[in-house]
Amino acid sequence: MSDEKTSQFEGDRVAKVLARAGVCSRRDAERMVADGRIAVNGRRLDTPAFNVTAKDKITVDGKPVAEPDPPRLWRYHKPAGLVTTARDPQGRDTVFQKLPASLPRVNAVGRLDINTEGLLLLTNDGGMKRLLELPSTGWLRRYRVRAFGKADEAKLKELKHGITIDGVNYKSIDASLERQQGGNVWLSMALREGKNREIKRVLEALDLKVNRLLRLSFGPFQLGQLDEGKVEEVPRRVLRQQLGKNWQSIVDGTVRGASADKDEDTSAGAEATPRSRSDAKRGKLRDTAEPLKVRDPKGKNAKNQSSNKPARGDSKQSPKGRNFKSSGDKPASRKGSSDARGRR
Repeated sequence: MSDEKTSQFEGDRVAKVLARAGVCSRRDAERMVADGRIAVNGRRLDTPAFNVTAKDKITVDGKPVAEPDPPRLWRYHKPAGLVTTARDPQGRDTVFQKLPASLPRVNAVGRLDINTEGLLLLTNDGGMKRLLELPSTGWLRRYRVRAFGKADEAKLKELKHGITIDGVNYKSIDASLERQQGGNVWLSMALREGKNREIKRVLEALDLKVNRLLRLSFGPFQLGQLDEGKVEEVPRRVLRQQLGKNWQSIVDGTVRGASADKDEDTSAGAEATPRSRSDAKRGKLRDTAEPLKVRDPKGKNAKNQSSNKPARGDSKQSPKGRNFKSSGDKPASRKGSSDARGRR
C-alpha cells in the first residue's frame, strides 16, 4: 500500500516517523532498514513496510530516536549557482551544502532553478512542505526579471489571460514593464501556478531572453531585506496565523498526501496580513501584495519593487542530518526573529 493512502494499520510507516524526527529522509530510512540498522522494540526490521505508534521504541544503530522537533519554517535567500536538490549527480553545489550547520535537516518548499535567486522556503516538516506545495494552496509568487530584448507592453498585459506554448497551457501571469536599461528590460511578474521554468519559457515566446531572475515572495512570506545566503526562521505565531486550521493537522502529522522528505528535486518573510474571516471558515490560506524592499547593487534600500538587484553575501556550511537522544545532536530550539520589523 502506498504511503499516500491511509493505512489499514494503526500508526505511521517507520520511514515517515524517522523523517519527522530529523534522522534521515524516507528513502535513506528504507536503505537503513535493508542494511539492518533499524529496530523497533528491540526487533530488527527487515522491511520498511512496518507501522509504528508513539508507544513503540525505535532505535538506529542501537541509539534511541529522539522525539521530532515541532514544525518550523525558514526563509532563505538562495544565491545563483546552487541546485535545489539534496544530491546532484553532476557534482554541482547544492543549497543544502551551503546552509548553516545549526539548522536541523530541512526540505525545500518547491524549488528554484540553478540560476534563479531569491526567496526559498525551508521546513523540517514533510506535512508543511506538502501543504505549501499543493496547487489548491494557490499562493502568489512574485519575481523581478531582467531580460535581453525589447518588451511589448501590450503582449505583457495579454499574459493575464494565459498563454499556450508548444502545447503547454500557462495560466494567468501578471507582468508589467519597470524600465528599459540598455539592451535589457526589467519586469515585475506574479504567478500562482509555477510550472517548471515557466517565466523563462513564457518570455522566450515574447522574444525576451531572461538573464536574471529573483523571487521576491512566496505567498505571505517575503524576501525583504534578507541578505544573500542568509537564513531566518519565520516566527511560530506567523505560521499559526497564516495556516489557520491547517496548522493543527501539520502538528499532528495528518496532512493528506504528505509525501515529502524524499531525496529528489522538488517542484516549487515579513509577517503577513491576517487571514479574512471568510477564508478562515473555509480553511484557506491568504497571501499579501504589499510592496517589497530589496537592495540595489550599491547596497542601498529602494522604496518598492523597482529597486535594483540585491548584494551578494557569503554562504555557510552544510547542516548535520541526524537526531538521536543519546548522541546529544538534536538541534537546540532557535528563536525566530520577528519579521514584522522592516522586513516586508
